[in-house]
Amino acid sequence: EMQRSLVGSEMCIRDSHISIYRIKYIFKVITIHKRSDIMIEQDTVTLLRECDAGIKMGVYSIEEVLGDVNNGNFKQMLEKAKSDHQQLQDEIQILLDKYHDDGKDPNPMAKGMSWFKTNIKISADSSDNTIADLITDGCNMGVKTLHKYLNKYKAADEKSKDIAKKLINIEEELIVDMRSYL
Repeated sequence: EMQRSLVGSEMCIRDSHISIYRIKYIFKVITIHKRSDIMIEQDTVTLLRECDAGIKMGVYSIEEVLGDVNNGNFKQMLEKAKSDHQQLQDEIQILLDKYHDDGKDPNPMAKGMSWFKTNIKISADSSDNTIADLITDGCNMGVKTLHKYLNKYKAADEKSKDIAKKLINIEEELIVDMRSYL
C-alpha cells in the first residue's frame, strides 16, 4: 500500500510538472497575442493619425488657392476634392474616437513651407496652370507619403489601411483631373 501511495504521489508530481509547462506555454501564447494586439492598435492609430494630418494638409492647401482660381469648372473640381477629403476625415475621426485619440495636425514646418511656396508662385503667376501645378505637387507628395506609411505600419488593421488607400485614390484622381489645367 505504501508503494501505491508513493506511485500516486510520483504521478501527481509528474502531472504537476506537465501542468506547469502547459501553463508557461499558455502564458507565453497569451503574451504574444497581447503584444500583437498592442502592435496592431499602435500601427492602426498611427496610420489613422498620419492620414488625418495628410487630409488636413490637403484641405488647407486647397483653401489656400481656391480664391485665386479663375475657371469655374476648376473651382468646382477643387471644392469637390475638398469635400471628399473632409468626408474621409470624418470617417477617420470616428475610428480615432474609438481609441480616444484626437488626430494629428500637419507638421507646422511643412505647412509653413507649403504656404510660402504657394504664395511665391501665385504672386509670380496667378494662372490656373500654376494652381494646378501646385495641387499636383501636393497630391504627388501625399501619395508618396501615404505609401510609405502603409509600408511602415503593416500591422495596422484592414479598416485603417483601406482608409489610407481611399485617400491615395482621392489624391490620384485629383492628379489626373489637374492635367487639363497644367
